[in-house]
Amino acid sequence: MEPTELNRRAWDELHRRRMRSEGRGIPKQVTELIGDVGGKHVLHLQCGAGEVTEELVELGALVTGVDLSSEAIEAAREVAPDVAYLHADINELPVEVRRGRFDLVFTGEALDSVRDLDAWLSGVAAALKPGGRFLLYDHHPVTASVDPLGHWRDNYFEESRWRLEQLVDAVTAAGLRLVRLAEFQSLFNWIQRDRRVPWEFALIAEKPK
Repeated sequence: MEPTELNRRAWDELHRRRMRSEGRGIPKQVTELIGDVGGKHVLHLQCGAGEVTEELVELGALVTGVDLSSEAIEAAREVAPDVAYLHADINELPVEVRRGRFDLVFTGEALDSVRDLDAWLSGVAAALKPGGRFLLYDHHPVTASVDPLGHWRDNYFEESRWRLEQLVDAVTAAGLRLVRLAEFQSLFNWIQRDRRVPWEFALIAEKPK
C-alpha cells in the first residue's frame, strides 16, 4: 500500500519529535529566537548530517550549509537535498560566503571547533548583510567546570573553553552589535542534571545597517 500524504506528514512529525528528544534537532527555545526566516538566506555553520539544516528549510529558509566533514555533507544531502553545501572549515570560511549576502548565520555547538574567536567572528560578520543576524547556541562555558550534580571540579577561569566574556568581546570587535544573551537551565529536559547550573546559552548579534 502506498503511503498517503497524511501518513508522510505524521511520520515526519514523529521523526522531528524523536530528534528533539535525542537532542539532535533545534530546541524549542532556540526556534523561538530564530523567528521568521521565510524566504531569507541562512548560512548554517557545522551543518553536520543535516537534521538541523532540514528544520531550517522547513521554517522556509534558503539555506547554505558548511561542514568540514565530506561524509557529513553527503549524509546531509540525503536528509535536506534543497540546500547548497560547502565543504569548508568554519574557521576559514571561503570567499563565496564572505560577500555580505546572508540574513542569518546560524550555528549550534560550534565553539569547541573554534581556534581563534576573532578570526571566526570576522568571517561571520563578512557573511552577513547589513541588518543580518548571527545566532549561536552552545554549552554554557561554566559546564566545563561542574559535574552533572552541580559540584565544582575545576576553576572556570582556568578552563580551556571560551568564556562568555571572551565571546562577547570578540563579537563586538568583529563590528557586530550584541542583541541578546540568553542562559538556559537546560535546553534538553530529558538529561538529568542540576537545574541550578546554566547548561546552555544562546547569543544573538546584529550587523549594523
